[in-house]
Amino acid sequence: MEASLSDDKAEDIVVIDLSGRSSFADYMVIASGRSTRQVASIVEHLRERLKAAGVQDIAVEGLTQGDWVLLDAGDAVVHVFRPELREFYNLEKMWGAPTVRSAEVETPA
Repeated sequence: MEASLSDDKAEDIVVIDLSGRSSFADYMVIASGRSTRQVASIVEHLRERLKAAGVQDIAVEGLTQGDWVLLDAGDAVVHVFRPELREFYNLEKMWGAPTVRSAEVETPA
């Protein structure tokens, strides 16, 4: 998943381990894109790669606005923001951000 984000030039990628802290996902991935177009493109490409890897039932919200897009892939939830909104909402701080290396995340693509 992080490789896909990196390939599309996502910035400041953070992976937060939610295991045992949340019932909705095991991992939260947060990244930034420089513009609404880049944010939307990052998420579209990630969705295509996840589908190609066999991940089913992928939900996406916020794609048409492109300021903050959420991709729910089941065990992992991905938030891609424009930098200003990411700073404003500061999800890393809200979740206490014990981050993990991307190699520990077992979500395909």
